[in-house]
Amino acid sequence: AIKDMAGLLKPKAATMLVSTIRREFPDLPIHVHTHDTAGIGAASMLACAEAGADAVDVAIDAMSGTTSQPSMGAVVGALQNTPLDTGLDPMKINQINEYWEMCREVYGPFESGQKSGSADVYYHEMPGGQYTNLLFQSTQLGLAGQWPAIKKAYAAANRLLGDIVKVTPSSKVAGDLAQFMVQNNLTEKQVIDEAETLSFPTSVVEYFQGYLGIPYGGFPQPLCDRGVKGKSLPNGN
Repeated sequence: AIKDMAGLLKPKAATMLVSTIRREFPDLPIHVHTHDTAGIGAASMLACAEAGADAVDVAIDAMSGTTSQPSMGAVVGALQNTPLDTGLDPMKINQINEYWEMCREVYGPFESGQKSGSADVYYHEMPGGQYTNLLFQSTQLGLAGQWPAIKKAYAAANRLLGDIVKVTPSSKVAGDLAQFMVQNNLTEKQVIDEAETLSFPTSVVEYFQGYLGIPYGGFPQPLCDRGVKGKSLPNGN
Protein backbone atom coordinates (compact mmCIF):
# COMPACT_ATOMS: atom_id res chain seq x y z
CA ALA A 1 0.00 0.00 0.00
CA ILE A 2 1.10 3.56 -0.74
CA LYS A 3 -0.32 5.99 1.81
CA ASP A 4 -0.18 9.60 0.68
CA MET A 5 -1.66 11.01 3.88
CA ALA A 6 -1.28 14.68 2.97
CA GLY A 7 -2.17 14.47 -0.71
CA LEU A 8 1.32 15.46 -1.85
CA LEU A 9 1.56 12.88 -4.65
CA LYS A 10 1.49 14.67 -8.02
CA PRO A 11 0.69 12.88 -11.32
CA LYS A 12 4.24 12.69 -12.66
CA ALA A 13 5.63 11.50 -9.32
CA ALA A 14 2.78 8.97 -9.11
CA THR A 15 3.73 7.58 -12.51
CA MET A 16 7.40 7.28 -11.54
CA LEU A 17 6.68 5.67 -8.16
CA VAL A 18 4.06 3.13 -9.19
CA SER A 19 5.72 2.14 -12.46
CA THR A 20 9.04 1.54 -10.66
CA ILE A 21 7.38 -0.65 -8.03
CA ARG A 22 5.45 -2.53 -10.70
CA ARG A 23 8.60 -3.12 -12.73
CA GLU A 24 10.49 -4.51 -9.72
CA PHE A 25 7.56 -6.51 -8.32
CA PRO A 26 5.29 -7.62 -11.20
CA ASP A 27 2.92 -9.64 -9.01
CA LEU A 28 2.70 -7.32 -6.02
CA PRO A 29 -0.78 -5.83 -5.42
CA ILE A 30 -0.46 -2.03 -5.33
CA HIS A 31 -3.11 -0.02 -3.49
CA VAL A 32 -2.83 3.78 -3.37
CA HIS A 33 -4.47 6.08 -0.82
CA THR A 34 -4.45 9.86 -1.09
CA HIS A 35 -6.30 13.05 -0.11
CA ASP A 36 -7.56 15.71 -2.50
CA THR A 37 -6.50 18.73 -0.45
CA ALA A 38 -4.79 20.49 -3.36
CA GLY A 39 -7.47 19.45 -5.87
CA ILE A 40 -5.24 17.24 -8.02
CA GLY A 41 -6.11 13.88 -6.48
CA ALA A 42 -8.13 12.49 -9.39
CA ALA A 43 -5.32 13.19 -11.85
CA SER A 44 -2.80 11.53 -9.54
CA MET A 45 -4.98 8.45 -9.07
CA LEU A 46 -5.49 8.14 -12.82
CA ALA A 47 -1.71 8.32 -13.25
CA CYS A 48 -1.33 5.56 -10.63
CA ALA A 49 -3.85 3.37 -12.45
CA GLU A 50 -2.14 3.86 -15.79
CA ALA A 51 1.24 3.06 -14.20
CA GLY A 52 0.03 -0.28 -12.87
CA ALA A 53 -1.75 0.24 -9.55
CA ASP A 54 -4.42 -2.36 -8.78
CA ALA A 55 -6.61 -0.13 -6.60
CA VAL A 56 -6.90 3.53 -5.72
CA ASP A 57 -9.05 5.08 -2.99
CA VAL A 58 -11.87 7.42 -3.99
CA ALA A 59 -14.96 8.84 -2.30
CA ILE A 60 -18.54 9.10 -3.50
CA ASP A 61 -18.84 12.48 -5.24
CA ALA A 62 -20.89 14.21 -2.53
CA MET A 63 -18.24 13.33 0.05
CA SER A 64 -15.18 13.84 -2.13
CA GLY A 65 -12.70 16.63 -2.64
CA THR A 66 -10.73 18.87 -0.28
CA THR A 67 -9.28 16.73 2.53
CA SER A 68 -11.38 13.72 1.52
CA GLN A 69 -10.51 11.44 -1.40
CA PRO A 70 -10.89 12.24 -5.11
CA SER A 71 -14.31 11.89 -6.76
CA MET A 72 -15.38 8.34 -7.60
CA GLY A 73 -17.56 9.58 -10.44
CA ALA A 74 -14.68 11.53 -11.98
CA VAL A 75 -12.24 8.62 -11.88
CA VAL A 76 -14.79 6.09 -13.12
CA GLY A 77 -15.88 8.46 -15.90
CA ALA A 78 -12.32 9.17 -16.99
CA LEU A 79 -11.56 5.45 -17.29
CA GLN A 80 -14.79 4.50 -19.08
CA ASN A 81 -14.24 2.93 -22.53
CA THR A 82 -10.51 2.56 -21.93
CA PRO A 83 -8.44 -0.57 -21.17
CA LEU A 84 -8.74 0.39 -17.49
CA ASP A 85 -12.54 0.66 -17.48
CA THR A 86 -13.70 -0.15 -13.93
CA GLY A 87 -16.93 -1.76 -15.07
CA LEU A 88 -18.91 0.40 -12.66
CA ASP A 89 -22.13 1.94 -13.94
CA PRO A 90 -21.94 5.77 -13.72
CA MET A 91 -25.73 6.02 -13.47
CA LYS A 92 -25.81 3.75 -10.42
CA ILE A 93 -23.00 5.80 -8.88
CA ASN A 94 -25.13 8.90 -9.45
CA GLN A 95 -28.11 7.27 -7.72
CA ILE A 96 -25.98 6.47 -4.65
CA ASN A 97 -24.50 9.95 -4.76
CA GLU A 98 -27.96 11.55 -4.60
CA TYR A 99 -28.55 9.82 -1.26
CA TRP A 100 -25.26 11.05 0.20
CA GLU A 101 -25.91 14.57 -1.08
CA MET A 102 -29.04 14.65 1.08
CA CYS A 103 -27.18 13.16 4.05
CA ARG A 104 -24.48 15.79 3.80
CA GLU A 105 -27.08 18.55 3.93
CA VAL A 106 -28.35 17.14 7.24
CA TYR A 107 -24.88 17.06 8.79
CA GLY A 108 -23.76 20.35 7.24
CA PRO A 109 -23.75 22.25 10.59
CA PHE A 110 -21.06 19.89 11.89
CA GLU A 111 -18.61 20.44 9.04
CA SER A 112 -15.29 22.20 9.57
CA GLY A 113 -16.07 25.20 7.40
CA GLN A 114 -13.47 24.42 4.75
CA LYS A 115 -14.84 25.74 1.46
CA SER A 116 -12.28 24.70 -1.13
CA GLY A 117 -9.06 22.90 -1.83
CA SER A 118 -5.76 24.58 -1.05
CA ALA A 119 -2.46 23.97 -2.82
CA ASP A 120 -0.49 25.35 0.14
CA VAL A 121 -0.54 21.76 1.42
CA TYR A 122 2.62 21.34 -0.66
CA TYR A 123 4.22 23.81 1.77
CA HIS A 124 2.87 22.81 5.18
CA GLU A 125 2.36 19.07 4.40
CA MET A 126 -0.53 18.68 6.84
CA PRO A 127 -2.23 15.25 6.60
CA GLY A 128 -5.76 15.35 5.22
CA GLY A 129 -7.22 13.66 8.28
CA GLN A 130 -5.63 16.26 10.54
CA TYR A 131 -6.39 19.35 8.46
CA THR A 132 -10.07 19.67 9.33
CA ASN A 133 -9.53 18.47 12.91
CA LEU A 134 -6.88 21.11 13.51
CA LEU A 135 -9.09 23.75 11.90
CA PHE A 136 -11.86 22.84 14.36
CA GLN A 137 -9.47 22.72 17.35
CA SER A 138 -8.10 26.13 16.42
CA THR A 139 -11.61 27.54 16.50
CA GLN A 140 -12.16 26.08 19.97
CA LEU A 141 -8.91 27.70 21.15
CA GLY A 142 -10.00 31.08 19.84
CA LEU A 143 -7.55 30.98 16.94
CA ALA A 144 -10.08 30.73 14.10
CA GLY A 145 -8.94 34.01 12.57
CA GLN A 146 -5.35 32.83 12.60
CA TRP A 147 -5.72 29.69 10.48
CA PRO A 148 -3.23 30.92 7.83
CA ALA A 149 -0.71 31.57 10.63
CA ILE A 150 -1.30 28.09 12.04
CA LYS A 151 -0.62 26.49 8.66
CA LYS A 152 2.65 28.42 8.39
CA ALA A 153 3.51 27.49 11.97
CA TYR A 154 2.81 23.85 11.13
CA ALA A 155 5.52 23.96 8.47
CA ALA A 156 7.87 25.61 10.98
CA ALA A 157 6.98 23.02 13.64
CA ASN A 158 7.78 20.24 11.20
CA ARG A 159 11.23 21.73 10.60
CA LEU A 160 11.79 22.13 14.34
CA LEU A 161 10.88 18.49 14.92
CA GLY A 162 13.30 17.29 12.23
CA ASP A 163 11.10 17.09 9.12
CA ILE A 164 9.26 14.03 10.38
CA VAL A 165 6.82 11.59 8.78
CA LYS A 166 3.51 13.12 9.83
CA VAL A 167 0.89 10.49 10.59
CA THR A 168 -0.92 9.76 13.85
CA PRO A 169 0.51 10.22 16.46
CA SER A 170 3.50 12.19 15.10
CA SER A 171 1.22 14.58 13.21
CA LYS A 172 -0.43 15.52 16.52
CA VAL A 173 2.96 16.59 17.85
CA ALA A 174 3.44 18.94 14.89
CA GLY A 175 -0.10 20.30 15.28
CA ASP A 176 0.27 20.86 19.03
CA LEU A 177 3.56 22.68 18.53
CA ALA A 178 2.10 24.82 15.72
CA GLN A 179 -0.84 25.97 17.86
CA PHE A 180 1.52 26.58 20.79
CA MET A 181 3.68 28.81 18.60
CA VAL A 182 0.71 30.85 17.37
CA GLN A 183 -0.85 31.15 20.82
CA ASN A 184 2.41 32.48 22.22
CA ASN A 185 3.42 34.48 19.14
CA LEU A 186 6.68 32.55 18.78
CA THR A 187 8.94 32.41 15.75
CA GLU A 188 10.95 29.36 14.79
CA LYS A 189 14.11 30.99 16.12
CA GLN A 190 12.47 31.96 19.40
CA VAL A 191 11.35 28.38 19.99
CA ILE A 192 14.98 27.24 19.76
CA ASP A 193 16.48 30.15 21.71
CA GLU A 194 13.87 30.13 24.50
CA ALA A 195 13.21 26.39 24.67
CA GLU A 196 14.55 26.00 28.21
CA THR A 197 12.00 28.51 29.53
CA LEU A 198 8.98 27.41 27.49
CA SER A 199 6.26 25.06 28.74
CA PHE A 200 5.88 22.90 25.65
CA PRO A 201 2.78 20.72 25.14
CA THR A 202 3.19 17.27 26.69
CA SER A 203 3.14 15.60 23.28
CA VAL A 204 6.15 17.65 22.17
CA VAL A 205 8.18 16.86 25.30
CA GLU A 206 7.37 13.14 25.03
CA TYR A 207 8.33 13.20 21.36
CA PHE A 208 11.77 14.55 22.27
CA GLN A 209 12.00 11.94 25.05
CA GLY A 210 11.67 9.24 22.40
CA TYR A 211 8.21 7.92 23.21
CA LEU A 212 7.39 7.77 19.50
CA GLY A 213 10.77 6.38 18.55
CA ILE A 214 13.74 8.12 16.95
CA PRO A 215 13.12 10.05 13.72
CA TYR A 216 15.18 9.46 10.61
CA GLY A 217 18.32 11.55 11.04
CA GLY A 218 17.92 11.75 14.81
CA PHE A 219 16.45 14.46 17.01
CA PRO A 220 17.28 18.05 16.05
CA GLN A 221 19.72 19.76 18.38
CA PRO A 222 19.95 21.85 20.45
CA LEU A 223 16.13 21.97 20.63
CA CYS A 224 15.81 18.36 21.77
CA ASP A 225 18.03 18.72 24.86
CA ARG A 226 16.56 22.10 25.70
CA GLY A 227 13.00 20.85 25.31
CA VAL A 228 13.47 17.71 27.41
CA LYS A 229 15.00 19.74 30.24
CA GLY A 230 16.76 16.78 31.81
CA LYS A 231 13.77 14.41 31.77
CA SER A 232 14.71 10.75 31.35
CA LEU A 233 14.06 8.76 28.21
CA PRO A 234 11.72 5.73 28.17
CA ASN A 235 14.73 3.44 28.72
CA GLY A 236 15.64 5.38 31.86
CA ASN A 237 18.67 7.15 30.39
